[in-house]
Amino acid sequence: MTPDIKRIVVPVDFSANSTGALEYAHGLASKFDAALHVVHVCEVPSITMPALDAYAIAYSEWSQRLREEAEKQLNTITAPLGGSRITTEVLFGTPATAIVKSAETHQADLIVMGTHGHGPMLHVVLGNVAERVVRMASCPVLTVRERKPLEEPVVVQSKFGGLAD
Repeated sequence: MTPDIKRIVVPVDFSANSTGALEYAHGLASKFDAALHVVHVCEVPSITMPALDAYAIAYSEWSQRLREEAEKQLNTITAPLGGSRITTEVLFGTPATAIVKSAETHQADLIVMGTHGHGPMLHVVLGNVAERVVRMASCPVLTVRERKPLEEPVVVQSKFGGLAD
């Protein structure tokens, strides 16, 4: 069975890893003649204090600046990809929830996202947006892992003058 992929959502956090996932998604979109929807989520700090009217105006200005900066960065990373079938969106909220809602809203057939692969200990401490998206999404999720540079082979000289195995 061949999947019918027409819309791909790609969340980015502007890291090299998420940009790599975007390039991967762009390659898939080209093969499937699919549209790309690139999303950046600005995580909103939770403030639970009464009478914050004075801060509401400052927060509004801050969020507007944050949105404008994110839109500029989205335009910068999508411009080299070309094509009119690329749309962008800046959202505010919890990243995993916002990504899944965006995928549902845009009727995505696939989500392609980077994962940092820091390992189980850091995952326990920090959590993992990609894992949450995999659990919550109603469409398939393809995670693109950060490429690690290959280690140089170690050459050891033996005491007899030749190379050791």
